[in-house]
Amino acid sequence: MAFNDNAPGAGLDEMVEAWLQAFEAAMAARDAAAVAALFQDDGIWRDLVALDWHVGTVLEAPAIGRALVRAAEATAPSGFHLAEDRTPPRRITRAGTETVEALFSFETLRGRGSGVLRLAPDAPATAKAWTLITTLDELKGFEEKSGDNRPSGENYSRSFGGGNWLDMREAVSAYRDREPTAIVVGGGQAGLAIAARLGQLDIDTLVIDRHERIGDNWRKRYHSLTLHNEVFANHLPYMDFPTTWPKYVPKDKIANWFESYADALELNFWTGTELVAGRWDEGAKRWTVTLRRRDGTERIMHPRHLIFATGANTRPFIPELPGLDDFAGEIRHSEGYVTGAAWKGKRALVLGTGNSGHDTAHDLYESGCDVSLIQRGSSGIISLESGQLLYALYTEGPAIEDCDLLAAAAPYPVLVKGFQLLTAEMRRRDARILEGLAARGFKFDFGHDDTGIQMKYFRRGGGYYIDVGCCDLIIDGKIPLLQWDGIERFVPEGALMHDGKIVPADLLVLATGYRGLSDLVAELLGADVAERIGPIWGFGEDGELRNMFRRTAQPGLWFTAGSLAMSRIYSKFLALQIKACEEGLIPLSRPEDSGTTSVAA
Repeated sequence: MAFNDNAPGAGLDEMVEAWLQAFEAAMAARDAAAVAALFQDDGIWRDLVALDWHVGTVLEAPAIGRALVRAAEATAPSGFHLAEDRTPPRRITRAGTETVEALFSFETLRGRGSGVLRLAPDAPATAKAWTLITTLDELKGFEEKSGDNRPSGENYSRSFGGGNWLDMREAVSAYRDREPTAIVVGGGQAGLAIAARLGQLDIDTLVIDRHERIGDNWRKRYHSLTLHNEVFANHLPYMDFPTTWPKYVPKDKIANWFESYADALELNFWTGTELVAGRWDEGAKRWTVTLRRRDGTERIMHPRHLIFATGANTRPFIPELPGLDDFAGEIRHSEGYVTGAAWKGKRALVLGTGNSGHDTAHDLYESGCDVSLIQRGSSGIISLESGQLLYALYTEGPAIEDCDLLAAAAPYPVLVKGFQLLTAEMRRRDARILEGLAARGFKFDFGHDDTGIQMKYFRRGGGYYIDVGCCDLIIDGKIPLLQWDGIERFVPEGALMHDGKIVPADLLVLATGYRGLSDLVAELLGADVAERIGPIWGFGEDGELRNMFRRTAQPGLWFTAGSLAMSRIYSKFLALQIKACEEGLIPLSRPEDSGTTSVAA
């Protein structure tokens, strides 16, 4: 959430160190009032499993003081100091607020952590915290097997007459004589990231995916797909994209990279495999799951952890549409759309005005198809260039590890204010596009609180379009726009309008989105489990994404999703929680009272 000025200032180190020392003293004394006095009245503390073993946010100084003292009694945090060899303290504006921003380190009884402190830029003696984030980096005694702690490889190096590395990898991945501790359902960026993190923590993990090849979740999407955000934020843990890669990465390049990544990180991955059923055994504290392979064979396994990494949305959603069964042409959901080459010289209707709808219509038009776009509800619209403002933090200069920490240091109220400012700036930049679309009758919105497309993604998983050219095709009348309320029903020839006119079509593409994760959980694990955990994705009352990246009310059930950046950032905290469960440091299920405060609408 970086927006402008990025300048160091004299005395910032001393200001931050003074605050950290006062904070540590107040925590050591278990003095909630003294802790609260170090925060602004409207201060915010966000913890990512460092002090509270939870992902949560606390608002306002008195509540923060009480929550931090409770956490300190269990974790005994100490050693707060400016982080060495990281971005130094600096004056900067975040979400429209001038602040002194500093990265710090600390440790607890069980682990080592990092944090971000944002101080009101007052005199050092009176500086108070606007926001504080504490994150867990590693568990003591269970450090990742990377860097100086990497394995020696001696158990397969120069093993003359014995198995080599490949033999061992094939045996390990086959699971002939053992079962995994964790099963990850879904092998996209979220599944790969959490599997890689767990592997470095010695958690035996199997990834399953229904596709034939690793990366097919990108490879099989429509032919022209390219990422809509620049490469700088889009990496997976431990293995960045090459610096030679283009700013906007094509889908097949990502797909191939996923295959290379799984091999390089030695991930156990079964393609052509689906989870078809699962149930929790409370007595044994493990799952019984049925996996079905491509050849129809089934395997029963008993993991202690089941991690859904299928994305925030899952199965295609096809709404009930009047006359849909009467349509004589081909009907296809956008999930199955690849290219418009076969529809040259024919006519098509695309229902839906999110990214998939616009991109499908655009591809059909460029393929020589006479295509119209049908809008059912309003959509958020930004240009590709304006969209890069959402990731400006990753072009500020700090290392990606620092950027990830800073990105996580934006609790819900800061996200809202920041995205409101960004959305206002994007509206200004995109005025020509918006005015042209309005003249064509296109309905657009900026979110119910003017927070724009990113909060739409967090709240509902879609409902927007990042323009890569389709808007001008609509503005110029090359792709006609129809409003759903002008359509009476579908008929064999196409869409019957209320005025009696028929818009003919040979193809109808339903870019109508996807069902939520709750439906998938109910289908595979039972309605009782889905009801027990409640909604998944979207912000809860605590200002965090519901049931994501943290323990749920169902023991042993976890969820991860999001962009490459989100998957990279939050996979670490999810993996550390699973490791803590395995080592008996925390229970499998989420405590009912996390100590967080309601912050989200």
